Amino acid sequence: MIEYDFVSLNSHLILLRMSNTELVTRFYSAFQKLDYTTMQDCYSDEVIFQDPAFGVLNGIDAKSMWEMLTKNAKNFSLVFSDIKAEDEEYITCKWVATYTFSATNRKVVNRIQAYIRIQNGKIAEHTDHFNFWSWARQAMGLSGWLLGWSAFFQSQVRSKALENLKKFMDKKGLLKPE
Repeated sequence: MIEYDFVSLNSHLILLRMSNTELVTRFYSAFQKLDYTTMQDCYSDEVIFQDPAFGVLNGIDAKSMWEMLTKNAKNFSLVFSDIKAEDEEYITCKWVATYTFSATNRKVVNRIQAYIRIQNGKIAEHTDHFNFWSWARQAMGLSGWLLGWSAFFQSQVRSKALENLKKFMDKKGLLKPE
C-alpha cells in the first residue's frame, strides 16, 4: 500500500504521492525497527533483489528474506545515509548494519551501498553491494579470512543462505510446489 499525504488547498483536496527518497527513507526506517511488514510494503510484488549473500531473489522470495532476517536479528542496529535521487527512478544510499551473525555468534559491521529503482511508487529493483571478503572475515572468522575471497566459498555461503530462506518460507507455507 502506497502512503499518501492529503493537502487541502483552497477547499480542494490534493493527493501527493510519497517521493522516491521518502519511500527509501521509509524502507530503511522500518528496517531500523525490524518492521518487515512495512519493508515488504515498500517493494513491488515483482521486485528483483540482489546481493552477494543471497544472489538474485524475485518477488515473494525477496520479501520473505527481509522477514527472515528481521525475525532472526540479534544485537541489531542500522544507520542509513546519503540517500540520493540519481534521476526520476534511481536512488542510491549507504547503510551500515551491525549485528551478531547467528551461525557463528560473531559481531559483524557490514557497510553497504544500495542501488534502488522505483516504479509506480514501489521499489522495483534493489541491489546491495558490499565487500564479501570483509563480511566473511567478520562473520566466519579464520575460514572467512582465508577463503572469503574465493568464488567457491561465496557459493557455499549463498547456498546456505538460500537453503535457510527456503526452510523459512516452507514453514510459512510460501513455497510454490515444484
